[in-house]
Amino acid sequence: MAIEGLQELGAQEVRLLSIVAAPEGVAHLQRVAPTARIFIAALDRCLNDSKYILPGLGDFGDRLYGT
Repeated sequence: MAIEGLQELGAQEVRLLSIVAAPEGVAHLQRVAPTARIFIAALDRCLNDSKYILPGLGDFGDRLYGT
């Protein structure tokens, strides 16, 4: 949504820098912003049925809030 908002405001050269991503997210970004340049440190194998990245780092909210 952020990239789409930037494009609506006239951004010409959009770049995404991500620490970890899943192929499904990269494919989605390529569909909605085909000219965006994507920089990813690690591409995990897929998303599970709950949309968590596999193998991933675990639930980020649990790690952040200790739940």
